[in-house]
Amino acid sequence: MFISDFMRAGGVVTGLAIGDALGAPLEGLPPYTKTVTEMESGGIHNRIAGNFTDDTLQALAIADSLALCRGFCPYDIVGRLIYGYRRFPEMYGPTSGAVFELVMKGTDPSLAARIVHRQKGGSRTNGSVMRGPPIGIFYRGSEVEYYSVRCSELTHADPVAGACSAWLNRMISDMCRGYSREESLARASRACRDDEVLGVLGAYDRFDIIPSPDALDTTHAALKIFLHARSFEDALVRAVNLGGDTDTIGACCGALSGAFFGMNAIPLRWLSQLKGLSSVTGSAYALWNAAEW
Repeated sequence: MFISDFMRAGGVVTGLAIGDALGAPLEGLPPYTKTVTEMESGGIHNRIAGNFTDDTLQALAIADSLALCRGFCPYDIVGRLIYGYRRFPEMYGPTSGAVFELVMKGTDPSLAARIVHRQKGGSRTNGSVMRGPPIGIFYRGSEVEYYSVRCSELTHADPVAGACSAWLNRMISDMCRGYSREESLARASRACRDDEVLGVLGAYDRFDIIPSPDALDTTHAALKIFLHARSFEDALVRAVNLGGDTDTIGACCGALSGAFFGMNAIPLRWLSQLKGLSSVTGSAYALWNAAEW
């Protein structure tokens, strides 16, 4: 099954950036008393309205690497991720940031994630999940799971983080290629090899949403909201108004929603407010053009 145009692949990357930017000013806060429906400024990190965070920067780094290298090149990806980290270190999470610091000091990138995992007593945060959706555009079949896990392991040694990334990217890959939400969910369930991840995501309606930075909590929140959403806007408004890790839940939900509803379903007012829209869509187009459909 092939996509007929750019709209779904473009929707993944652009939807991710929109969700990130919408959720960024609300990150780390309790749910607002009012429902936020527009790009806003402020928050505990003093965000500028329409600006995205490292969620999008990291996803674009992977998209650009896959497009240029015509496949997964871990050293190129790490280099691009570190470039973004050097520019905006305050945006990056504790797990990825610690890995990048080690690599910049000379640690082999293939070892840094495991070292940080041991030092911190775990690495089950959501940083590798939020950046992975370009893998779902580029790859299909079993390669989605394989490269999702390998990409996650660049910074997150915890297998739950890799399994969550693989689940999200599997659904994105399938929906970009014409599968329904229900078919994509079933295919992700069959492909999952992690019992904990399968137990939660495969029975997503049995669990309450917890908007935490945990990889499984984030993936579950984005998935549950997306699967119940009537439109792209409905999904994103619900995602970013949860409180907690709103930018990352918004980014993951935006990627899923973009893959299903398509780029043309994103409200024009949000597109017009997104800073760097041309670079986002340019990266998405190059990735889509390089992928084998």
